[in-house]
Amino acid sequence: MGDLKQHSLIKAQERLRDQVGHALRAALIAGELRPGSVYSAPGLAAELGVSATPVREAMLDLAREGLVEPVRNKGFRITEVSERDLDQYTELRTMIEVPTIGRITKIATPEQLEALRPIAEEIVTSAREHNLIGYLEADRRFHLSLLALAGNDRLVETVGDLRKRSRLYGLTGLDEAGKLVSSAEEHIELLDLMLTGDAEAAEACMTRHLGHVRSLWAQGRDEPVGRTPGRLGSTALGSAG
Repeated sequence: MGDLKQHSLIKAQERLRDQVGHALRAALIAGELRPGSVYSAPGLAAELGVSATPVREAMLDLAREGLVEPVRNKGFRITEVSERDLDQYTELRTMIEVPTIGRITKIATPEQLEALRPIAEEIVTSAREHNLIGYLEADRRFHLSLLALAGNDRLVETVGDLRKRSRLYGLTGLDEAGKLVSSAEEHIELLDLMLTGDAEAAEACMTRHLGHVRSLWAQGRDEPVGRTPGRLGSTALGSAG
């Protein structure tokens, strides 16, 4: 029985770490945690109403994704991504994803592509409902699941890493300005084009979509987020889900 209790405790700790990680990602997306700023685990824990341990563990998870970096004896710094970095990430994604979309259009079955439609619709719904975490999560699942149809696991991993490192900044401002829905609807347009078997049109749509995403990054840096930097505000665990 002692082993079972220990197992249950570990599972509970893992769930709390995941909840904290979810809240911190929401704060990053909303612009409440600012690039270049350093945050301590105890300070963030106090705002989230939890102990410092799950916060520290969650921040280490974010560090492995390149979203933050440890600062000795101080905490974690939110990593900054330069315009040059974003341009290079976009170039790499274009080089990888556009021809892959063309190839998938030629080899994927209608059933495989239609299976992704609920995710594409979820992206649009999340954008319309201002669910930013849901938007990004569904967007990630759609793109990586679509690329997985090419049968190259390393390619999917590479694109997944590029997506993490080029996350959107200040997405709240863009959402409030109504600029996410049109980008979200491009996922359904892409799927429809692929179902027609028109590889050239699908590649053109994917190129345009990545260009729009890069434009959103640029606007996200300029848009005010409408919240006080450094405060988690509505990102507390009680409202993070």
